Amino acid sequence: MSLIPPFTAETARQKVKKAQDLWNTQDPGPIAKAYTEDSVWRNRSSFFTGHEAIIAFLTKKWEKEKSYRLRKELFAFGDDRIAVQFWYEYQDAQDGLKWKRCYGLEDWTFAADGRMRKRQMSGNDIAIADEDRWFREGVDVNKADISEAHW
Repeated sequence: MSLIPPFTAETARQKVKKAQDLWNTQDPGPIAKAYTEDSVWRNRSSFFTGHEAIIAFLTKKWEKEKSYRLRKELFAFGDDRIAVQFWYEYQDAQDGLKWKRCYGLEDWTFAADGRMRKRQMSGNDIAIADEDRWFREGVDVNKADISEAHW
C-alpha cells in the first residue's frame, strides 16, 4: 500500500504510525530524510526550513529530552494533509531529569512523493510523577491506556 498522497483513512493512519516509529528511534539523520529538502517547520516557537535545520533541531531536542517515548494518533486527513494528536514522555535533562509529558497537535502537508513539506506543531509540557507515566520501558506505546480525559 502506497503512503503517498492522496491519502485514505488507512494510508493516513499508517503514515502517522510510520512517523511515530521513526521519531522513536531518536536518529535525526533518517528522520530528516522523511521531509523535503526545503521542508518548513514551526515547532512551538521555533521556525526553520530544511534538512540541516531539522537535524540541528532534533539533535538539540534529544540532548534535553532523555528517555523519550512518543505516541501519535490520526486526528484528521485530506488528500495531502494529515492532522495528528500526540503525547510523549521524557526526562528533562535541564530540570534534574524530572519526568514530563507533552500533549500536542501537528499539522502536516505532503509533497507528491510522500515526504513532508510542512510541519506545524503545538505542544504543552506538564510535570508528571514517575507513577503516572504511560510509556514505561517495555510498554507498547500503541497499547498504553490513555483515558478520554487526555485525548
